Amino acid sequence: MTAFAKEEIIQPDLSKTGFGYTLQKIGGKYKISILYLLALTKTPLRYNQIRRELNNVTYKSLTNALQDMTSDGLITRKQFPEIPPRVEYQLTDLGRSLVPVLDAMCLWGEQQLDNGSKKCESLNIHEQHV
Repeated sequence: MTAFAKEEIIQPDLSKTGFGYTLQKIGGKYKISILYLLALTKTPLRYNQIRRELNNVTYKSLTNALQDMTSDGLITRKQFPEIPPRVEYQLTDLGRSLVPVLDAMCLWGEQQLDNGSKKCESLNIHEQHV
C-alpha cells in the first residue's frame, strides 16, 4: 500500500453549513437560471415565458424546480381566476437577497472567458425591484 492509500480522506458534512444550506435551496439544473431570469425582469413571468427562455427544459423539470423554489420561499406563484388559467412567478425578498450571489457568479464567469464574450446584465436589485 502506498502512503496515500493509508491517509484518511476527510469528507466534511456540508449539510450543516451555510454553504450546504445554500446548495440545497439553489442547487439543481435550473434553479439558478430561473433566479437569474426572474431577477432580470421587472415584471412577473408566466410559466411558458420561463420555459422559452430556458430552451430545452422539460415540463416536469421546470415544474419541480418552480415548486421547490416556491416552497422554499424564493419565488411566489400567483394564480389568477381566469380562463384560460394564468399563473405568474416572481422573486420574493428572500429570492432577491440572492442577487449579489448571482452578480458575483456572473462576474467570475466573465473574468474566466475570453474578451469577446457577452457580458452579463447587471442585476442591481435597487434599480430593478424598488
